[in-house]
Amino acid sequence: MHILITGAAGMVGRKLTERLVADGGLNGKAIDRFTLIDVVKPNVPAGFSGKVDAYALDVSREDAGKKLVKDRPDVIFHLAAVVSGEAEADFEKGYRINLVPFHYLLEAIRCAGGGYRPKLVFTSSIAVFGAPFPSEIPDDFHHTPLTSYGAQKGICELLLADYTRKGFLDGVGIRLPTICVRPGTPNKAASGFFSNIIREPLAGHEAVLPVTEAVMHWHASPRSAVGFLTHAASLTREELGPRVNLTMPGVACTVGEQIAALRRVAGETVVARIRREPDAAIIKIVSGWPTRFDAKRARSLGFSVEETFDEIIRAHVDDELGGKVAA
Repeated sequence: MHILITGAAGMVGRKLTERLVADGGLNGKAIDRFTLIDVVKPNVPAGFSGKVDAYALDVSREDAGKKLVKDRPDVIFHLAAVVSGEAEADFEKGYRINLVPFHYLLEAIRCAGGGYRPKLVFTSSIAVFGAPFPSEIPDDFHHTPLTSYGAQKGICELLLADYTRKGFLDGVGIRLPTICVRPGTPNKAASGFFSNIIREPLAGHEAVLPVTEAVMHWHASPRSAVGFLTHAASLTREELGPRVNLTMPGVACTVGEQIAALRRVAGETVVARIRREPDAAIIKIVSGWPTRFDAKRARSLGFSVEETFDEIIRAHVDDELGGKVAA
């Protein structure tokens, strides 16, 4: 099996690659080849004996789609994107990276010929939904995104559904919760503070909280994100049916509940490293975000997630900090 991952140098891309290498296969088939691309060259995964093509590629190039599918990968994980805050701040860049390359990829698959019909897993976002919201948002809630990022992801969902309907590919789109706790350094995502207020204090650093503790959001760990991707790739067309885009399960909690979980896991000294500093721009973006989903369809299809935010924090401590918290 040949696996293509776009955005492979990003956090989720790296962890997905590591998981697939550790598993050795996908859907009962051995993986013998990876193609890994990003705006910077991804690292070649350790411990993999098959062929690996890892290279830097600007996915917004018109010929990028053809380059990606010329060797006919069996399964494609399309993770390449710019994050929400960056897409909102730079309108042209958001559409150039989040929408245009996806259409190039779909067209390259359609025009490949010879019966080529790969599995394509697309990472969408709960940003496709916009206020006002019911108390729990169902899968069939209307898409009225309030950000350019949400609009870009929503358009991609429509394209994925149509190309799948026409039989050009076997697509599935998964709307990810905010992935928390993200390792590494802060990025330009408007949701970045959800990770920052956990990750930085655990590492012994101060973190800035730009919103009130009453803000509620929908979360899943990097572990769960990788699980969503691999499970999505295993779903058959019969199992998924005609509605190929669905919302992933998550943990709904307020910022205050996040902080309470951090206190339970790591203690008051760690929590004291959070500094309140309201940011009007972040507050405005967050005010239009959804907060809680029923996700019944995803759960019925076998997707799973943590039960509590405490579990999400412990996963970060175990996976990224070697089980230790900075005193």
